[in-house]
Amino acid sequence: MNVFIVHAHHEPQSFNGAMTARVTKELEAAGHSVVVSDLHAMGFDPVSDRRNFTTVAEGDYLKQQREEQHAHENSGFAPDIAGEMDKLDGCDVLIFQYPLWWFGMPAILKGWVDRVLAMGRMYGGGKWFDSGALSSKRCMVAMTTGGPEPRYVAPEGYEGLNPPMSAILTPVHHGVFWFTGMRVLEPYIAWSPAHLDADQRSNTLDDYAAHLMAQLEQEGAAPPVAAEFPPPTFVRAKANA
Repeated sequence: MNVFIVHAHHEPQSFNGAMTARVTKELEAAGHSVVVSDLHAMGFDPVSDRRNFTTVAEGDYLKQQREEQHAHENSGFAPDIAGEMDKLDGCDVLIFQYPLWWFGMPAILKGWVDRVLAMGRMYGGGKWFDSGALSSKRCMVAMTTGGPEPRYVAPEGYEGLNPPMSAILTPVHHGVFWFTGMRVLEPYIAWSPAHLDADQRSNTLDDYAAHLMAQLEQEGAAPPVAAEFPPPTFVRAKANA
């Protein structure tokens, strides 16, 4: 099995770094192939604009999706983007490894999504959800948090201090993974590792490795079937509005 880990933490000695190192070792020992894109070590540029392309569809106005479609049709993606696309094409399982920042992905990982999951190549033209371009793949989030687990669990009759993790992960699970057709495996959350002692950190790494190996045996949650939902309707603005 080919596993592609997109790793988004700037410090190699971080717990995120330890998580990626541990499962890479575990996966390879089990005979799997592992490719890691360490975005900070690569100096990955998260800004999405004309630097994504070596081709130009419209020179006087940048419409991102138009340029993505044109680049897809004319082999016009910049080398750094094309390389990440090839890694994604070649994997069976995609893992996003990152710390939770402001209830979302770090900017460098969001930039990877913005640049690599390009229209034409990764979605569009009827390629989404159950008919997505990446429907042969499974995916998983592996994440660390700053706060402990109870902060993300609402006591009965009350709202939690933080949103529940299911809500936090919706933009990734639904808006990135499902939208492109991937099946979603159960995420692994390392709760507040900065406040764990050495034994607890070691046990968490053991638990993560066991979780991932078990998830590789699962099919994952399938995306919605797009045909079961009515098509969108659009109202054109008046010319002089």
